[in-house]
Amino acid sequence: MAELETNVASHYNLTNPYPVEWPAELEESDEEDASKSTLNVRKSRSRYSALEPSASTRRSVIPGSQKTGDGRANLVQKDEPDPLGGSDSVVKILRQRGLPVDDDSRLRNKFMLSSTTFSPPLFLSQVHSKASTQALLGGLDSLSQSIDQKSASLKVLVESNFERFVRAKATIDNVYTEMRNQGSSRDPSPSRPQSPGARRAARASAHFRNFSGNGGPGALNQNPAPKKNALVKESEYGILGIKNPLLEVAQKAEDVWGPALGGKERETTLKAVTNAVTKDRPLYELGANLSRSIKQKNYEAIVEQYNMARSYANGAKDLAERTTNGRQQLSDDEVHHIIVTGRMWMDAEEQIKKLKREVWRRLSNVQSVLPSANGLQQEEHMELISLLLELGVEDNPIWVWLLSRYDYLKNKITAVSERSKVEIEITRRRLANAEKPSPSTSASFLRNASKDPSTYAQDNDGVIEMWELINAYLVKLLSPQNGLLAEIIDFWDSTQSFISGQKQKLLPTGFEGQSREHHRLSDAGVQDLQKGLIELVNLVKGAILALFADPPIEDISLLLSPTLPNSPNTPASAAALSPRDNRFGSLNAGQPPPPSPKKGEPWEEFAFWPPYSNSLSAVHYLSKFLVLVGTAASEMTSMNPSGSGTQIYEKLKTLVSGSRERCVRAVLAAWNNDAENCKNVEDWTRSAEKRDQTKMPQHFVALESSVLSGLQKILYISEAMAKSGTSDVISPPPAKLLQMVRTQFVTSIYKALSGMVENAEKALKTSDDEWIVVTQAMASTALDASTSDTLTANAIDASNRNVRMLLTLSNLKALRVDYVPQLISLFESSFSVKLTEESKTIRDVLGQIDARLFASYTRPTISSMSSAIKAGIASPDWPPTTNRPDQVRPYVYSTMLSLVLVHTEVSTTCSSSNTSSSSTTFLLAEILSYLLEQISQSLLDAFKERPKYSLPALMQATLDTEFIAQTMSQYATDKASQIQSQIYLELDRRTNNDARTRLQSELGDMRGVLKRLREGTKSEFACFKKPRGERGGARAERKMTG
Repeated sequence: MAELETNVASHYNLTNPYPVEWPAELEESDEEDASKSTLNVRKSRSRYSALEPSASTRRSVIPGSQKTGDGRANLVQKDEPDPLGGSDSVVKILRQRGLPVDDDSRLRNKFMLSSTTFSPPLFLSQVHSKASTQALLGGLDSLSQSIDQKSASLKVLVESNFERFVRAKATIDNVYTEMRNQGSSRDPSPSRPQSPGARRAARASAHFRNFSGNGGPGALNQNPAPKKNALVKESEYGILGIKNPLLEVAQKAEDVWGPALGGKERETTLKAVTNAVTKDRPLYELGANLSRSIKQKNYEAIVEQYNMARSYANGAKDLAERTTNGRQQLSDDEVHHIIVTGRMWMDAEEQIKKLKREVWRRLSNVQSVLPSANGLQQEEHMELISLLLELGVEDNPIWVWLLSRYDYLKNKITAVSERSKVEIEITRRRLANAEKPSPSTSASFLRNASKDPSTYAQDNDGVIEMWELINAYLVKLLSPQNGLLAEIIDFWDSTQSFISGQKQKLLPTGFEGQSREHHRLSDAGVQDLQKGLIELVNLVKGAILALFADPPIEDISLLLSPTLPNSPNTPASAAALSPRDNRFGSLNAGQPPPPSPKKGEPWEEFAFWPPYSNSLSAVHYLSKFLVLVGTAASEMTSMNPSGSGTQIYEKLKTLVSGSRERCVRAVLAAWNNDAENCKNVEDWTRSAEKRDQTKMPQHFVALESSVLSGLQKILYISEAMAKSGTSDVISPPPAKLLQMVRTQFVTSIYKALSGMVENAEKALKTSDDEWIVVTQAMASTALDASTSDTLTANAIDASNRNVRMLLTLSNLKALRVDYVPQLISLFESSFSVKLTEESKTIRDVLGQIDARLFASYTRPTISSMSSAIKAGIASPDWPPTTNRPDQVRPYVYSTMLSLVLVHTEVSTTCSSSNTSSSSTTFLLAEILSYLLEQISQSLLDAFKERPKYSLPALMQATLDTEFIAQTMSQYATDKASQIQSQIYLELDRRTNNDARTRLQSELGDMRGVLKRLREGTKSEFACFKKPRGERGGARAERKMTG
């Protein structure tokens, strides 16, 4: 069998006995042979028949000959002896070497000396791979002898047939000349010799023309150009002259006789066509009707017509199958019906394919269209899904829509969060690089703590702008009504309805129920959808956490990069990508806002905290933000995969608590800063309700109350807790946060009170006008006419240090008695804690600050009076010159005058519209009582300086002491009485018994003198007289705690 295959491949010159296709070179050879063989069927022989190819020249008598690509024939044997004389069979040696020479003739030819593809290096390397040098030299001798023998044979062959070669060449040249120059004037001498001698001469000349240079084809170039009948390629071998006339005649005949000869045939054809169209009219109209319905988007008509087309196609298919199975012949009508149905089906199928592509595109992009006012967009996907199920599709349109919806929400959440974070950071950098607001500007906003935030600004425009930007971002992301969270909830509701099969009840099953398989989602698909929902929730959670927990971002190149073209899932509105998309259109990509400078400010570590924001705007907006976060977290936990007990639930719970802690830290830092700046709120204008105070206590209490109320909303997220099902995800505030708030509460009170004292003690920069009506803190506020009148009526001499101190003391008194207890009660009720230790600390702080300011106010007066008393008693003129003194010494009047000035200053500065106000009376009594104590102490110290007292001196000391004590009896305290008793003891120690005895007898006269002196100074010291109707004198003994 193998030998037969080898013989077949060798005979047909094939490389493979089982070829897939006939080799191209052999195909060309066969065509050439076939064309030549057809020319030999003529029975008559031309005079050039000797030149025609014969069987001997067409095919080699030697088996295995072949033609190469260049057309040259090679006489190749199937086997040859070794040309070097080594063996009688080269193929046998190659078989022993394992070469596939039997299967591959081309490889075998490379070893055959008779082949043109013979390869000497390959022959020697394979056939004589083990031959020695001596063997190769012997082979060379054998090869040389063989060549000599063949050369001698060839020489004999040429000599014996030389005459034939010459005649054949001459004949060929003559034939070529006649064919080329036929129809032209010719010289007959070279083409037809007249005698045998001439013919011999012609042959001889033909034989040597190639060597003489004057004859042969080279001489033909001098002949005239051939005419159109010449047998050359340029004249199409003689038919060019008649070709065009023949074509014209044929066209004329067709024009004249065509209609007449083909009219009846055409009539018959038209009748047949008309009958066929009438019979299959619905088939012909179906394609146009379907196209019209698609343009009109009449989905019901499309489904009806497409089902009709499928019915026709199924009928034609059944007919063809019955015919094939039964081996029956189809009638002409049936064949025509099948052909028409096939064409109709191809047209309908092409239109439906285009429609399906459009419907798939719309279904993938239906979520990108903003919902209309009537809510029609919400059910558009159901209409498209129904249409695809009716038309029949391989992919599940329900799954495709849910997956595209998931991808859309994922990309939208990422785009909104990334772009909004960049917008927020750019706004934050602009605020941070701007100039810090002045203290007066900051104070003007703190004064609005008690006012409606919607009417009065709580912070500067830049800060409010950033707060609003964050609020818009969170609303866009977390709003359960119109935010991305609402879309996630809607997506999950739709997913659940498809998982449960509720919505599938409204969907069709398709043509012959072929779409019923798409009504059910696979278990793997359901798990993927649940994982997708968890991923969406994680994206939202990550966006919120990045805003509240992460530091400010560094890369803001997103907003500086060129806007990408809209993809199919790009929302139709630019507002879907960002709450404020056009706000940063003028940014220069080459000069982006620089990073905020590092100044050690607390807001530098918070991405959501506007630089230089105060606590009022912070608690107002952060409480709103946390309500959104808490509500969103509750909504997300209410969805099944993220319900209670899962990992995502714990993450959402951590999100709420972590965001709350960061917000509380930001508010506490802002609160601390506002407490330090609270001193700038003082504008030195009287309160309208309590004129013995300024507006500072009211502003301070309003600020503290607003911050405490806002912190209560932030810590407990009360507005979110009020909604059902939200208590699980919002945990109670930890004790650590509550302790931080308690500490800051006490700190804020201390700093605010310290600032009040600082305002009272520091010197103000005043103009030439002594009375300051509009202070520096009020200069930034525009005043109308009514406000100016009020300020004029409430004007305070703010340049007077004593006036500032007295008003501050009055403010501190009101804070200690009324306002601070109210704040403590508000704190305890808001946070459900008892401030036992904090209350004690606050009271101590108030006492220390009050004592510090009280001492600061009374110190100059006490110093002045003490110096006067000591100087007066130590004066040599102090002892009386008479035995019975009848006047007090001048230092007494000087001291009393100082007390009168203090009384006047306190009464006028701390005057109240209510005449029966106890606050002013108490402060006055407290100051005068304290001064009386200090005067008594100064008298005691001065009297101790004298070693001895005579009776007149003893009477003078008693008269001076009693005059002051009785005049100031309304403000006498226990301590003052004790000091007076010590004065008498000291005087008694420094006198003798005689003076003591005589003093007792002089007491009656001294009482008369004292009464006369008091009556004489009644009008001067009337301010110290106890008002009528007042029971008991004010006994305000001050305990100095500072």
